[in-house]
Amino acid sequence: MKEDLISVIVPVYNVEKYIGNCLNSIINQTYINLEIILVDDGSPDNCPRICDEYLKKDNRIKVIHKINGGLSDARNVGIKNAKGKYITFVDSDDDIELDYIEYLYKLIIKNNTDMSICSYSVITQNKMIDYGLNKKDAVYNTKECLMNMLMFNGFNVSSCAKMYKLSLIKDITFPVGRLNEDNGTTYKFILKHNSIAYGHESKYHYYRRNNSIMKSNFNINKLDLIHMTDMMCDELEKIYPELKDISMYKKIESRFSVLRMIAESENYRNYKKI
Repeated sequence: MKEDLISVIVPVYNVEKYIGNCLNSIINQTYINLEIILVDDGSPDNCPRICDEYLKKDNRIKVIHKINGGLSDARNVGIKNAKGKYITFVDSDDDIELDYIEYLYKLIIKNNTDMSICSYSVITQNKMIDYGLNKKDAVYNTKECLMNMLMFNGFNVSSCAKMYKLSLIKDITFPVGRLNEDNGTTYKFILKHNSIAYGHESKYHYYRRNNSIMKSNFNINKLDLIHMTDMMCDELEKIYPELKDISMYKKIESRFSVLRMIAESENYRNYKKI
């Protein structure tokens, strides 16, 4: 059986310390038939040069240099230029297991679905948390998948650690100019798929570093977490009223998350009255 072309979208911005680790984990995948699209989002560091160096190393790599428009804009450019049958997203400060693509693709083929999800690990300076532990492989219908996503049951709302059929999501765009863009997008991807294969093995690695955006000074844009979560939950409640209790929990959770970001920020006193 001929293996399908799979597009890997990697938005790149200000990650010169980490991008090599990310790209090495992609180009060394056990699944070979890849189109690797690096979208340099006007990065001010050495990332543009690093991307061009990798372009010379691997003919599967395509590099797109553009003016800065944010993560959503970079992903949208990647989707627009993708040619694969399936598509997956990898953030440039994360990395993936060497069989990540093969694992997601085999889940689709084995279960005759158009989308697959794997679990993930979160890595900090001191530990690694595997969110796939004690979970089981499953095939979900759309509602079941959304419910498990909202409950963080083995996977989360991130657009990463998932593989989609490109033709089904081509018309969906990430919200440009917004933070927490996945809250406003991933559920739309899932709604396009009637069945979704889930694998409990953690093949995607998120890194939480001290310089993470979540650890920086609070600014008003971080209220997007509430806006994006409310938008997602309101739409899902209309389609699946039985998810109302779970979506209400997510709305409350988003507000507590914002309060925590304010309390942990260095400029806490500026936001006492929010």
